[in-house]
Amino acid sequence: MLNTTNNTHLSSSNPFHSFWWAGFECTDQLNCFGNRVDFLPLTGHLALLKEDYEHLGPFNIRTVREGIRWSQVETRAYQYDWRVVETMMTEGHRQGIQQVWDLCHFGYPDDLTPLHPMFARRFAALCRAFVHFYRDQYPNDTLIVTPINEVSFMSWLGGDACGTSPYCTKQGWEVKVGLMRAYIEGVAAMREIDPTIRILTTEPLIQIVPPLDATERQIIDAAIADENQFQSVDMLAGYLSPELGGSPDFLDILGFNYYYNNQWALGNHIFLPWNDPVPDPRWVPFRQLLTKAYRRYNRPIALTETSHPGIDRPQWIDMIGRECAAVVASGVPLWGVCLYPIVDRPDWDHTDYWHHSGLWDADLTVNPPGRVLYQPYADSLLRAQQAVAQAIPELVYP
Repeated sequence: MLNTTNNTHLSSSNPFHSFWWAGFECTDQLNCFGNRVDFLPLTGHLALLKEDYEHLGPFNIRTVREGIRWSQVETRAYQYDWRVVETMMTEGHRQGIQQVWDLCHFGYPDDLTPLHPMFARRFAALCRAFVHFYRDQYPNDTLIVTPINEVSFMSWLGGDACGTSPYCTKQGWEVKVGLMRAYIEGVAAMREIDPTIRILTTEPLIQIVPPLDATERQIIDAAIADENQFQSVDMLAGYLSPELGGSPDFLDILGFNYYYNNQWALGNHIFLPWNDPVPDPRWVPFRQLLTKAYRRYNRPIALTETSHPGIDRPQWIDMIGRECAAVVASGVPLWGVCLYPIVDRPDWDHTDYWHHSGLWDADLTVNPPGRVLYQPYADSLLRAQQAVAQAIPELVYP
């Protein structure tokens, strides 16, 4: 479903302070075992906030994604503790780091799930409280918010795969509707208080293909599954399930998350290799996927998450740099790329296993975990930054 209308007045201006961003893993979800994981302290980011921000300087990164951790802020219904968030905001402003805030990054308070009848009301109240809290301290800043991160993924993980709350199977659509009802009510609540707030969506960008030698039915099923990746944003815009209250006015900056395993074959879920000398004929270059998403909604876009685990990190960021340079050179308004995570993170379900996916690895011999720059990744990042800069030399940030 293409939207060929002009951008809204908000979407016409780039609010980000740098093209390259850093994402600090901030999930506070319940994992597949029912245990709460809280990554801001687990990765050491809360303890090393000052140092983590200082380390970004040599890479000219001045925009970061952070999270308030809903489960920690609202430990009792409608009562909020902003002390940790305030500390983070204070340090960000001290160092001139622009913080983009996730209000719900996979985690909910203990007494809520997306299927709870009060979920949307509680989330909208959280949104109002956050805006009031932020504006009391920073009345003139540009405030950029992601209400709920990766609705598409969370509705599958919690609604179909039993991987997190509400631990369901065959309920993915119901979970998605519950999340998007809250998302839409939250955006409406924030815009009522402050119409200048920028909304950044962050949804997975995927490619689902039929298996080799597919039947006609498999080809159709793969096309339907691929199309369904846009359901959440279509709901936000009011194109799908308009009874939820979505509106094209809620489409502002569209973020897409893209990893090495975001293209796969329907049914067997075998990932299409991204770096083979002779690529799978079904593989689609990232620039094409990103351009397709832009043309669907005609809004500014961002790559809001990308990384690769292990030794392939340098090759991945080289590829991302080439593809993003091609996208911006074609005239598509790609406003940012977020390295996520910027600092290594453990696995949600097996927290003793770390992914080695950050620009900095974690030194687990000290507490909090130390920071060890992975130099091959750093060298590739500088090359990627140069490639994009050459494609958009006129780009100016505030």
